[in-house]
Amino acid sequence: MSQHPVSQHMTSRWIDFDQIDNVRDLGGLPVAGGGATRFGVVLRSSTLQQATCDDLSHLVDKLGLRTVIDLRLPDEVEREGYGLIGDSEVHIANLPIRKSPQSSLAARDLVPDKTRVDLTELYGQLLGGSGEHIVESVRLIIDPARHSVLFHCAAGKDRTGVLAAILLDAVGVSAEAIAHDYALTNERIQRVRDRLDALPSYEGLPQTNTGILAVSPEVMLGFLRNLHAEHRGAAEWLLVNGLSPAELQRLREVLVG
Repeated sequence: MSQHPVSQHMTSRWIDFDQIDNVRDLGGLPVAGGGATRFGVVLRSSTLQQATCDDLSHLVDKLGLRTVIDLRLPDEVEREGYGLIGDSEVHIANLPIRKSPQSSLAARDLVPDKTRVDLTELYGQLLGGSGEHIVESVRLIIDPARHSVLFHCAAGKDRTGVLAAILLDAVGVSAEAIAHDYALTNERIQRVRDRLDALPSYEGLPQTNTGILAVSPEVMLGFLRNLHAEHRGAAEWLLVNGLSPAELQRLREVLVG
């Protein structure tokens, strides 16, 4: 994994909304060999179904949102829906990140015990079960007609974190910068927890910094170490899972400026 200093501007990537939490632009992250990831192309977020009219206007009119990649499982989508986003002209692609394609696809099966979980191990399982959907996500992101793109799960931390890590590692963002970005969720995790705990799919969440709601850069660093040890990094993993070399090059062109 490449070594590169973490950008001092990373925390300026937050985008604030009335009823959406944990939204930040994937732009501004330093890339090995020079340059940085582009602003205004890809956003990461927590769930969107409580967005207000003003939130939707900000997303669509100010940020140019055209595509939402929803990483939630089918039962989450059925219970929680999309709110105003579902009635807009934004294209929504539900591409669940899950432990295995054969899983029962219920949110409770993602983490049976929300208070005790090895997140690095979980992220490896999510990667192993989601190759097709991660590649489909990349193909949406490399299509300029789809920009800007926002991807999200529930908290915008775990499944969202796995996809973000694959995208960023594949284009040469250092492990340290990826882990720093991941850990920024700590700044919003209490709001995320309070909002999710009031929803049917997520009631009973532990306190922040506990179990599934823990946010530590060491978790992401461990996931990335395993990714490189087992698959030689995200770029090789994407190629093995069906992305073409031309598509991988396109991802670099789209994300890096």
